[in-house]
Amino acid sequence: MSETVTKHKVATITYVIKGEDGSTIEQNDVPVEYVHGTGSDLLPALELAIDGHKVGDIVTVTIPPDEAFGDYEPDLTFTDSIDNVPEDFRHVGAKAEFTNEQGEVKTFVVTSIDNDEVILDGNHPLAGETIRFDVTIHAIRDASEQEIANKEPSQVGALDIIEPVSGTQH
Repeated sequence: MSETVTKHKVATITYVIKGEDGSTIEQNDVPVEYVHGTGSDLLPALELAIDGHKVGDIVTVTIPPDEAFGDYEPDLTFTDSIDNVPEDFRHVGAKAEFTNEQGEVKTFVVTSIDNDEVILDGNHPLAGETIRFDVTIHAIRDASEQEIANKEPSQVGALDIIEPVSGTQH
């Protein structure tokens, strides 16, 4: 009997993320690893869908916004005069970190510059989107005690993406 993805196993995967319209948002053909069942950076709904699968399986799961990157929050979008923005942040894609009174840090991205106004957005780029993952499982192995404690594989290729917005983990 071949191994299955269960708690404290390191799974090696590749994946494609697709939008509601079926278009490819992101594709990773370079295998990455994560430690299953330890609260890794993998979306909980995605990890649940992978649970119990074997090497060679292709797992397809559709995840709504509330289980992925959250709903789009219009109040996390700000417009300001370009004159109030430092030169380093006067281009689309620039990232600025802001800290609120509680000490929480939030990253905002310049999404457009129109008519001498800069628009900053603090939403995750996939906020409000229902997304589909097509995950291929390439390998499964036992995690070491250190990997379980660290919640990540100790080898190169560890999964460092697909992290949900805070507050959406179950």
